[in-house]
Amino acid sequence: MRVPDHIGAWLRDRLIPLWSERALMPGRPGYTEYFSHRFAIDERGARSTLVTARLVYVFSHAYVLAGSSEALAAARHGYAFLTGACRHPSGRFLHRVALDGTTLDDFTDLYDLAFVLLAASWYFRATGEVEALALASETADFIEAEMSHPCGGFREDTRGSTPRRQNPHMHLLEACLALAEATSDRRWIERAAALAGLMRDRFFDRQTGSLVEFLSDDLRPDAKRGEEREPGHHFEWFWLLGEFRRIARTDDFVDVAKQLYLFGSTHGIDRQGALDGAVHETVASSGALISDSKLLWPQTEALKAHITRWELHGDHDARELIERQLSLIFTHFLDAESGFWHNKIASDGRPLPVEMPTRVLYHIVMALAEYARIEGKIVPASADR
Repeated sequence: MRVPDHIGAWLRDRLIPLWSERALMPGRPGYTEYFSHRFAIDERGARSTLVTARLVYVFSHAYVLAGSSEALAAARHGYAFLTGACRHPSGRFLHRVALDGTTLDDFTDLYDLAFVLLAASWYFRATGEVEALALASETADFIEAEMSHPCGGFREDTRGSTPRRQNPHMHLLEACLALAEATSDRRWIERAAALAGLMRDRFFDRQTGSLVEFLSDDLRPDAKRGEEREPGHHFEWFWLLGEFRRIARTDDFVDVAKQLYLFGSTHGIDRQGALDGAVHETVASSGALISDSKLLWPQTEALKAHITRWELHGDHDARELIERQLSLIFTHFLDAESGFWHNKIASDGRPLPVEMPTRVLYHIVMALAEYARIEGKIVPASADR
């Protein structure tokens, strides 16, 4: 596997056309959600709000990038299912439904709703349909009215599940920034600022410079999993706080962003063996390794973080990190010819026989679109040698 010569062209001409066909099965509603590790369709007879919303984002972003009629048709297909079968008559979103629209999981999940907001923002950008903005406003109102937690932030879901997580709040920030950029509405910036402040004040472990993943009801580190740290989320927050800085034009969160990047790059990257440079799945707050396997999505988040380091923080040494990360993704995880990927790699470089969730396409497209955006500006570090 090798890196395509031009990432923007590869996204436009290879990846998106392939997945515009694969994600939509003729006569089936929604999107295909899983493939086996051998890349065969794994049809489970269910559709989720999460995957539907993520892929509406993917195909909407693809249309904005390339103007592909196939991508626009795929986005419209998913958006119709999202606002139809996935939505309860009351206006809230169901977690999971059957292919015929029958409810399977009758609760509303905060993580799902973050991606409904992201999907709405990009669907509006792709189509200009203001109904998508109305959907975003209604969804945000539901979150604030029905899911606010007295100890800060929002509940995991309408069942009150625990432990609580920083992750849904991170993706709410992502969606609010996307909506702020799509609409220039200051309300989305204000929501984004509140979420960034929540991370700094409640999720950020100042003693270690790291991000607490799992929390108790009152936002203390969870008794069982409170020491777990996911380096991929440290890089993802670094990128998001860079986006906040760019869109809101404030340096309020630069210091905490740099500490998150430092923890991720110091403790979260493999420095030896077949996957030298790859991001670990899980470490402890001390930096001790918990899981040495490598998932694809943290690699894409590291790529975005390195781009932010180069573009917004003026660190030209990050050019080499960008090149290395892009090469690692295509060498070990993502096949440029087929558009399939290995979702999990063992520490010795062997692909593990685990399912390939199509929801990971969100991470791939977001990261490579970020690279494509700077592709003509950045001079490869190898050119200096």
